Amino acid sequence: QVQLVESGGGLVQPGGSLRLSCAASGMIFSPNTMGWYRQAPGKERELVATIASGGSTNYADSVKGRFTISRDNAKNTVSMQMTTLKPEDTAVYYCRLTDPNRAYWGKGTLVTVSS
Repeated sequence: QVQLVESGGGLVQPGGSLRLSCAASGMIFSPNTMGWYRQAPGKERELVATIASGGSTNYADSVKGRFTISRDNAKNTVSMQMTTLKPEDTAVYYCRLTDPNRAYWGKGTLVTVSS
């Protein structure tokens, strides 16, 4: 079993920045992909960014150029630097790890972008 714990959410003004982090523990198989998804009130959960264990990344069009995902394979952590935040970025952000067996989710961390 794999456990994912997110941190770094909070309240930020439009144009501000936040850094989310996620630590994975347990029986983690490689190769795997770690990433961030988000769910805004009344909307479906959507992909924000992913990064494979080899380093390849994928971003939603809405965050390209503003968010940067990174990972530390030795520590089994994934982070995402979010800049130029917009009110529409407000959501619960979930960490996800997908290995050859299954996908695991964290419990989420709330990001609120508001003045």
